[in-house]
Amino acid sequence: MTPPRHVTLALTGASGAQYGLRLLELLLAGGVRCSLLISKPAQVVLGMETDLELPARPVEQQRWLAEHFGADPELLRVYGQEQWTAPIASGSAVADAMVVCPCTTGTLCNIAAGSSRNLIERAADVSLKERRPLILVLRETPLSTLHLEHMLTLSRAGATVMPAAPGFYHRPQALEDLIDFMVARVLDHLRIEHELMPAWGAESP
Repeated sequence: MTPPRHVTLALTGASGAQYGLRLLELLLAGGVRCSLLISKPAQVVLGMETDLELPARPVEQQRWLAEHFGADPELLRVYGQEQWTAPIASGSAVADAMVVCPCTTGTLCNIAAGSSRNLIERAADVSLKERRPLILVLRETPLSTLHLEHMLTLSRAGATVMPAAPGFYHRPQALEDLIDFMVARVLDHLRIEHELMPAWGAESP
């Protein structure tokens, strides 16, 4: 897999909004074009877990986030949940990869069922049917049998289910270190180079 030039990134209402924001920041800094989807529950969580005052409308979010991250505004497009004319809703214009970060169990189960009730679910469905990488950064514990069954279904369909379970062997000193651990794993699976942390064993003599 070559590194993607265009990634669809969706933030849903699970705890862990910082994972998605940090991933967006690094994708934009790396010159990767991003189609961003932020669910209404995700906007609520952003207000609870961060100090960001994100505007409500997608066009305003697009401008605000580009300025916040100091990114090229041409690299970022923000779409609404019901914006069915968005390019990412069609297999003819599908992004190179999609990441749902963080991903609620409800979103995971709906994607597994192929319900496509909103643009996040539709974009994920398109990624699966077009055989493009789909990474779901699940944030929930414990997991029910239903959750596990849907995870297995998605894994068999080609998705990568990546629970937000940061490691500690790199001896994190701050919350940002734990966030970067998970974001680094996502970037690894997208084949995007980064300097967040060395690969396991890379520092060994």
